[in-house]
Amino acid sequence: MKLIHTSDWHLGRIFHGVHLTDDQEHVLRQFVDLVADVKPDAVLIAGDIYDRAVPPPEAVALLDDVLSSITLKLKVPVIMIAGNHDSPERLGFGSRVMAERGLHVFGPLSQSIEPIQLEDKSGLVNLYCLPYAEPPVVRQVFDQEAPDHNSIFKLLLNEAKKKHPPGRRSILMTHAFVAGGEESESERPLSVGGSGMVDAQLFSDFNYVALGHLHRPQKAGFEHVQYSGSLMKYSFSEADHKKAVNIVEMDASGGVKLEKVSLLPRRDVRRIEGNLADIIAGAAKDNGKHDYLMVTLQDKQAILDAMGKLREVYPNVLHIERPMLSIDGKLNNNQADHRKIDDAQLFASFFSQVMNEDLSDDEQRAYKTVVQELIHSDREVTV
Repeated sequence: MKLIHTSDWHLGRIFHGVHLTDDQEHVLRQFVDLVADVKPDAVLIAGDIYDRAVPPPEAVALLDDVLSSITLKLKVPVIMIAGNHDSPERLGFGSRVMAERGLHVFGPLSQSIEPIQLEDKSGLVNLYCLPYAEPPVVRQVFDQEAPDHNSIFKLLLNEAKKKHPPGRRSILMTHAFVAGGEESESERPLSVGGSGMVDAQLFSDFNYVALGHLHRPQKAGFEHVQYSGSLMKYSFSEADHKKAVNIVEMDASGGVKLEKVSLLPRRDVRRIEGNLADIIAGAAKDNGKHDYLMVTLQDKQAILDAMGKLREVYPNVLHIERPMLSIDGKLNNNQADHRKIDDAQLFASFFSQVMNEDLSDDEQRAYKTVVQELIHSDREVTV
């Protein structure tokens, strides 16, 4: 059996004020060509199809065009699930009708975890699809307490195992933060305080696990538990990522062979650094003049209109950093990188500086409660 595993398309993404729909279309045209070339038994999309709960019309049109090309023209089934950026109800609209044409969408969590049955010459393979769900949703659907994401998966996978015949090959597709995975700054946190992490050991019994959420392609504890990574680079922290989609081949015994195939972006996302004059002089030999750039200037003196000067040679400079200057203009090259600490640590540091005392345990719990409520409500933002 041959499958293509991808995730985290984030259609409708805005990157430092730039709408990326044209860039996403450029990559997805290559993806459709890859499907036509590989001729997989199915395409698996592991969540975060859109970048927000109410995507812009052009993002919806692009998804419709891509899925129509794959399912109707190429006759390849597509199975996709909702991620934490998606609105489950909106994504899952019409799913029962679309399933008849080869498009299987798992939006809201269902109490009945029924597998999709794929078949090759060696027999059936059960594919279990678990869309992203938060503890309150699991409590409502199953009438059971699941205080964190690890508890959620214990419950859901126990339900899936009840459906699974002994000896049959199995695949799981889900959207989660598996412990040990490497994050990047463009991923929205699933929870506060570590309660969003899931133990990789829970997935050990499956022949292949197709994960979404983390944007770097990587394994999660086991070779058969894989993040395909995001479709494109969506933050400057991902500049060193090698984006890819996974081509998965499963043999008769459930053994898996994995191939990662890269797609060529319209513009790369890069970080460059140096003195302004040197960067401008070197631009003439740079083949990536139109890439999306973050520029770190090492100049110690003040510079008039640094962005304007850079954009004369690099029109898509999106962000400038000046690590050699602090707020008061004094040299400071030892400031903490705010991108490498989480929101709770940033807030605690801010509170300590303003109040001249540390957060109490009660205040930390209050912060986590408020942020969790904001994360939950943000999924259904309508503006």
